[in-house]
Amino acid sequence: MNEIERIESNPRLSRAVIHNGVVWLSGIVAADCSEDIRGQASQVLERLEQLLKQAGSSRSRILSAQVWMKDMAADFDGMNEVWSQWFSPDETPARATAQVVFDDEQIRLELLVVAAQSSVTG
Repeated sequence: MNEIERIESNPRLSRAVIHNGVVWLSGIVAADCSEDIRGQASQVLERLEQLLKQAGSSRSRILSAQVWMKDMAADFDGMNEVWSQWFSPDETPARATAQVVFDDEQIRLELLVVAAQSSVTG
């Protein structure tokens, strides 16, 4: 039976859960939410890269992404600019984007990702 591995767990959540070679990442927000959308998007993608590496994956292995934004009218183009620079054009995941209300007014972006591990063990 394949084990379930949890990364950076606390009583409420795990930053990542791995099972059967698939990595599910919880919502990632910027550490410094005083930055604009480009700054927050860069921080989120940097943190995503760290978590993917820790889980045995990489940006090229991302299967799907949910992009949650505070204000799509104001921030959609800026977020897409950073997003498009981060991904190789032939490695973009399936993606959905939605406008949401966050509990912290400074958060402009939250990202949820599912990725395949680079190599499946077990």
